[in-house]
Amino acid sequence: MGYLVYAYRPSASILLLGTMVFFVFYIVLKDNKNNEALMAAAYIAGAEVFYRMNGAMVFYETGKYSVIIFLVLGMFYKGTSSKTVPYWLYLLILIPGIIMASITLNYDVVFRKAIAFNLSGPVCLGVSALYCYYKKISADQFNNLIILLLMPLVANMTYLYFYTPNIGEALMSGTGSNYAASGGYGPNQISTVMGLGAFLACSRLFVVKNKMINLIDLIIFGMMFFRAMVTFSRGGVLTGIICIIAFVLIFYQKKIGIDQVKLLRKSGIFFGALIIIWMYTTLKTQGLITYRYTNRDAAGKLEDDITTGRAELIETELQGFYNHPIMGVGVGKAKEYRSDEVGSATASHNEISRLLSEHGLLGLAAILILIFVPVVFWFKFKNNYYFLAFLAFWFLTINHSAMRIALPGFVYGLALLYIVDEKKNPVYRKRLNH
Repeated sequence: MGYLVYAYRPSASILLLGTMVFFVFYIVLKDNKNNEALMAAAYIAGAEVFYRMNGAMVFYETGKYSVIIFLVLGMFYKGTSSKTVPYWLYLLILIPGIIMASITLNYDVVFRKAIAFNLSGPVCLGVSALYCYYKKISADQFNNLIILLLMPLVANMTYLYFYTPNIGEALMSGTGSNYAASGGYGPNQISTVMGLGAFLACSRLFVVKNKMINLIDLIIFGMMFFRAMVTFSRGGVLTGIICIIAFVLIFYQKKIGIDQVKLLRKSGIFFGALIIIWMYTTLKTQGLITYRYTNRDAAGKLEDDITTGRAELIETELQGFYNHPIMGVGVGKAKEYRSDEVGSATASHNEISRLLSEHGLLGLAAILILIFVPVVFWFKFKNNYYFLAFLAFWFLTINHSAMRIALPGFVYGLALLYIVDEKKNPVYRKRLNH
């Protein structure tokens, strides 16, 4: 698919339309009996950036809209757990900010676009949480879900290799984020999806007990991690590494005896591969990648701001919260507020500070719900070995890239799934109340 779109770009629109129609009919035909809606949402969430960068989407937020539509369709057939009250409350919390925006936004701002850009991500997260919270899913279904999430990321990676086969020709931007190595698209988003793809491929090294598949996953991991690094956008790379470490820690705790020894052996292979990839990337980028991660410019001079301007964005948003603590400045208004205060109309890169600035104390309540509800769920069941990694991906991504894509919100929902291992004796399984 990656090569097809590279060879004939309009095919991306045809593929997206065909995929959407297929999934809708498939969900309706199967009555979502085996979580077909969740599978469809996973594929679209993984493919969003790929289709967006190739101009296949009618609206910029089509990916998030699609995830929401698929999951709502799935809930029509299977409903939600009675335990989802916190996430209904979270969605209701977002409404007052829209009302404030209708009052405070300047007349030259397109209201629909401002709301869609800033709230489609949070709403996507809320709907994902509603579908997944206390949702039982078999281990086999969950593994298929991971594959469906990974497949479009592999297609995206393939496209990048065809688009920029020679990284040396893409180094004109120095140590700054590299658009040429990112398929001509936003390095931040490419780094994020490649970082997630590298993590998913790496996790399968531990979950799947097949040497041939493990070898394929190791190759995919290496290729994806390399493409994430050469974007020169650090957020997705560091997030991917942290997710891998979080996953291994949880997975190790769930193993005993010889299985722990095997896991440590595979961990050694992974870290060895990581060192080789770093050395190879350093060679291909003529040492510039080392400068990037030590916060230096192409001449080796230490940069003043390691956050590349994000700290200033957070500061102005927190100032907006301080000045408007009750209701906030309104959805989409933080950008205008920043323009008035410091003369920069840059969109937010941090979802936490944006929620505080635009929603006030209600935004703080939303943040507390999003953090504490999954933590309580984890301490109660501890049956999803991806939990900590998925929650880390969500939290770290929204702190360096806000919610520009559907993945952080959707992956947050996946952390809330109740995975049932049908191979184990059900007597030892903790009872799940709906």
